[in-house]
Amino acid sequence: MRFDKTLVKSRFIERRNRFCVVLQLQGHAVRAHLANSGRLRELLVPGRTAYCSPASSPNRKTDWDLRLVETESGVLVSVDARLPNALFKEAFLEGKLPCFSEYASIEAEVTAGDSRLDFRLTGAEQSCWVETKSITLVKGATGFFPDARTLRGTRHVQHLIGLKQSGARAAVIFVVQRSGAEFVRPNDASDPVFGKALREAVSCGVEVSAARCRVGLEGVWWDTSLPIRWD
Repeated sequence: MRFDKTLVKSRFIERRNRFCVVLQLQGHAVRAHLANSGRLRELLVPGRTAYCSPASSPNRKTDWDLRLVETESGVLVSVDARLPNALFKEAFLEGKLPCFSEYASIEAEVTAGDSRLDFRLTGAEQSCWVETKSITLVKGATGFFPDARTLRGTRHVQHLIGLKQSGARAAVIFVVQRSGAEFVRPNDASDPVFGKALREAVSCGVEVSAARCRVGLEGVWWDTSLPIRWD
């Protein structure tokens, strides 16, 4: 998926709140929107190279969107937690997800009971409900989710369990928005409740998988599948 605007190089200064950061851009301090509620402590380090794009709406409080942050070793990481949904939809429509080839249509942000899930895929025999989760935290060759406690994520997994038990297909897909990861693990140190719920989901038949992205200054692309490790 190509970015719709050319990215501009900047330096990270500070995080004001969950969704607002300050960047040094062309000699000026500017505010940028951060579409990610995770901690991102290993990425949002003062002085780090960051890439942003101008905001589409003139009425926003922030004039820029933070898109990428460069690690100390020079790896580009996409910090937009909304992007995995767009990447999944693009990959599905382009026929790059053979495990979902039996489904003919895709709907985003579909309400199921008291939750709104990322996707519902519809086929001739049954529906498949899909939740995507963004991973930016990589240690060694391991991608971890979440990097902070996620009540919402746990609730979604529990809802998928209910949908699976009612006869639908259900899946969780972790999307690693950077290179370097060779497998994915639930981050029990940050959120053991989520890890427990995810393992329960697997025992109930919910499918859990992961994919790694290729990240560049021109865009982010769905790349290759990764195994899940539970130990």
